Amino acid sequence: MNIYEFPPVKLLVDAAYWLVNHLSDLLTPIADGSSAVLAIVLLTFAVRAALIPVGRSQARANITRQRIAPQLAELQRKYAKNPEVLQRKTMELYAKEKASPFAGCLPVLAQMPVLMAVYGIFIQPTIHGEANTLLGHTFLGIRLNESYLGILGSGNVEWSAAAVFLSIMAIIAVVAQLSRRLLMRPAQATARTPKPAPAAGMLAGMPDLSRLTSALSFMPFITAIVAAVVPLAAAVYLMTTVTWTLGERLILNRVYQATIA
Repeated sequence: MNIYEFPPVKLLVDAAYWLVNHLSDLLTPIADGSSAVLAIVLLTFAVRAALIPVGRSQARANITRQRIAPQLAELQRKYAKNPEVLQRKTMELYAKEKASPFAGCLPVLAQMPVLMAVYGIFIQPTIHGEANTLLGHTFLGIRLNESYLGILGSGNVEWSAAAVFLSIMAIIAVVAQLSRRLLMRPAQATARTPKPAPAAGMLAGMPDLSRLTSALSFMPFITAIVAAVVPLAAAVYLMTTVTWTLGERLILNRVYQATIA
């Protein structure tokens, strides 16, 4: 079954197609052949602006996790030989401080439908029973529905096209590294307290926040790989959204750290 025939997904794709098409038409006088890719960038900005409340919630949760890290380490030291009490006390601490191990997942999950829609409008030849006019748009001479792997598979690789895709992937990777250096290290430094075994994450039913946060920090690197598989339009969306994410997190972290201080 084609997932894009599923009514909710089909409705989402139709809406994205209508929006990108109309934005592209409006931008044609100033962007000419790049109007569609600029429409994708503006769509990304709109989506991320709508998700700012989610980003605020995530930033608050991250600051809270950094703040309670010493308390969590103390609990692990104090109740290391009593796993049941350790689990209960840890969960009570999370509940008291309103810290959620899943806050970092919210922006990613919230964007998945949009990414699916952007991907869908550049792989389907027809949308809503009509020819998909977006497939004729290009960016730097590359059709927006082409992917890097698709170009490699065709055996007809142009260096200019390869350079565009590799540049997008490189930007995503650089942003990912900056995210780890600027956002992860402060949290790790706060939480750097000796912990006796067993670690809290090894106890059944207890969320290990440090491991989850570390895993989420690798998401942008995975995004760089995904950018090689999806159509160019979706790769531009991914590049724009990870760059926005870094800027938003830096600003919000500064705001909430100042508030707590």
